[in-house]
Amino acid sequence: MTRHRSPASNEDGSTLLLTIFYGFLALSLVLVALSATSLYLERKRLLSLADGAALAGSEAFTLDTVQVGVVGPRPQLRSDDVSAAVGEYLRLVPHDSFEALTVMSAASADGQSASVTLRSWWRPPVLTLVVPDGVPLMVTVVSRAVFH
Repeated sequence: MTRHRSPASNEDGSTLLLTIFYGFLALSLVLVALSATSLYLERKRLLSLADGAALAGSEAFTLDTVQVGVVGPRPQLRSDDVSAAVGEYLRLVPHDSFEALTVMSAASADGQSASVTLRSWWRPPVLTLVVPDGVPLMVTVVSRAVFH
């Protein structure tokens, strides 16, 4: 006796399960890519703000502090002046979109360059189970003082 398989055998509904699974996987990948892009752009924005602050800090010298040496005139930066210039820059430049923005350090270690470290908090645009609730962002920029 020969058995014939019916068209509706044990594989009923397996296509629906695969479709649901791949739909969930695709949605998860899209959300992770969206969050990763948002994180990248937020870090770039914070880096740009820190770059401007470091530039303002590297220009925080007066003409009395310029020393003329063998290689030409060299400005001498003080950490207090760098910190004050960074604070003034952040007061003037709009940065309300950053969450919990803080200046971790603004100083001159060698008297020739200004180093600025900013910290902010990033939150993903869409809350998901795959991406954490948020991560701290920290960037450090060094700008060299040049006098021509």
